[in-house]
Amino acid sequence: MPICNKKTLLCLAISGSLFSVSYAANANDHHDHNHHDGEHHESEHRHHDAHVHGVVETNIAQDGDHLLFEITAPGADVVGFEHAPKDDTQKQVLANAVKTLNNPNLIFTLPENAKCTFEEAHVSHNLVNHNDHDDHDHDHDHDHDHHDGEHHKEHGKHGEFSAQYEYHCEAISNLDQIETQWFTHFPHTHKMTIQYLGDAGQKAASLTPKSSVITL
Repeated sequence: MPICNKKTLLCLAISGSLFSVSYAANANDHHDHNHHDGEHHESEHRHHDAHVHGVVETNIAQDGDHLLFEITAPGADVVGFEHAPKDDTQKQVLANAVKTLNNPNLIFTLPENAKCTFEEAHVSHNLVNHNDHDDHDHDHDHDHDHHDGEHHKEHGKHGEFSAQYEYHCEAISNLDQIETQWFTHFPHTHKMTIQYLGDAGQKAASLTPKSSVITL
């Protein structure tokens, strides 16, 4: 059952207030203005199109001693493809990715003195066979032809992963930073956008393989 069904307040924060966070308003972040302006437009584009290769979106909402993460990632970032697995190798890659995503301790590191305990994860994706059913009869075609067909189809429905994590933090006032190991496990990702809403206020940042910590 999706965590959102249990934590309505947090989910409303994620789906509403977080998207009002302006990168321009966070110009004191360690990225330059031009970078933020480009990101602001890119973020708005992703909010409508919700799919940019190489970019993973993470929303974090804090309410009291509860902390909720919501990740949206293109299939290409997670497994290197955006369709149902076509052979045993791809099936194994997908299974491994889902296993990793279901273990948030592999994805995020929270300060020990915040005393955060992982409570629940909900991971989903649409890289399943029925999504590619229309292409099934064309599997015998050459890869280039098949890729072209998939490319057009993906404009209508992209392969995507979603992950939600819920934590309970006994000393959440000590939550002063969050580090991610996402890039280690999913090296296809070039950037992770973070939008945070909590007692520390609203924060927006971009993490990269060389800069993987957000300070709250």
